[in-house]
Amino acid sequence: MLVLSFVVAAIVILLGLLSGLLMFWRLPVPSAEDDVTCTNHSTFISIIIPARNEEHRIVPLLQSLSQQEGISFETIVIDDDSEDRTSEVASSYHARVIRNTPPEDGWIGKSAACWTGAQAAKGKFLLFLDADTAFEKPDSLLRYVNSYEQMDGKGILSLQPYHQIEQVYENASMIFNIIVMAGMNVFTPLGERLTSAGSFGPSILCNRADYDISGGHAGIRGAVMDDLALGEAFQSQDLPVRCYGGRGLIRFRMYPEGFKQLLEGWTKNFGTASKSTHPFVMMLVNLWITGGFVSPVLLALTGMFGSPFWITFAVVLYLLNVIEMAWLARRTGNFSWWIFSIYPLLLVFFTVVFVYSLYLTHVRKTVSWRGRDVHV
Repeated sequence: MLVLSFVVAAIVILLGLLSGLLMFWRLPVPSAEDDVTCTNHSTFISIIIPARNEEHRIVPLLQSLSQQEGISFETIVIDDDSEDRTSEVASSYHARVIRNTPPEDGWIGKSAACWTGAQAAKGKFLLFLDADTAFEKPDSLLRYVNSYEQMDGKGILSLQPYHQIEQVYENASMIFNIIVMAGMNVFTPLGERLTSAGSFGPSILCNRADYDISGGHAGIRGAVMDDLALGEAFQSQDLPVRCYGGRGLIRFRMYPEGFKQLLEGWTKNFGTASKSTHPFVMMLVNLWITGGFVSPVLLALTGMFGSPFWITFAVVLYLLNVIEMAWLARRTGNFSWWIFSIYPLLLVFFTVVFVYSLYLTHVRKTVSWRGRDVHV
């Protein structure tokens, strides 16, 4: 009976490892520098940055924008009712600052800020950037726009920035980052045969005409996950939505203000975001998580009751989980190498936060973010 339990556990772990490979099989990125043909430098870009209490986090982005070469753009910072020096900092980098008023009933703050920025924008293309992002190189914006134009300049090209880790506690975001990308549906071997769950919120590039056709942020004014909702709005108009990795082109540092902010941020996101993941991808994610949990349990049980064969086999399976976790995580951010060996603790943390997020979303119907209560 004990051996049968070991066999079942091993099968679950192997299925989990296979699911991890399949859910994140491919990760397209914009064209490399040598592959980009700079055929159109005349397109004017409006970069719209919604910012609420971002006086420290927005500086790397503004610095990186000041270094961009080869393309014309304007920078519009929407000060979303900040209580700090966000406006002054943005102005010091020659950004155009628009002070947004508190959102009206039915609006979520970020969507209202993005809409305000879009109405003031002069560019043919609109690039919505989160304040905690930053471009990696002086030609990053040019590469981004050229990649979009190579895709016929239609719909959305959204990049998930590479997560820059600086403090130990930030490694707690590892599982979330993996699942955010896998949950977009488009990184399996099926590719774009599965419809994208939406777009990545930190970086969304589109053209003005398509934005207007989709209804823009006004059409999704009440959505907590505006990025997913905006992508769905584009898709409802038969406009393509492409999601790529941004490594080497754009980065971000999530929740640098401490663990409490990290917890609040992920709690806000996940209860709603999970609704958009395709059932096939959700199955893969669940199998991956289950296998990840079962592996340390099998290791412990074989250590107490197993034969040398089963102990060795359980160790090998655990090491395979560690290796796969490192492979997946390092595609999304520069997570510390030592964290992979204790990945079960991060799975526990993810599960607790996810359950709490479901409670806030479906029972309390309210989440908190940056001093605001958001009804969902």
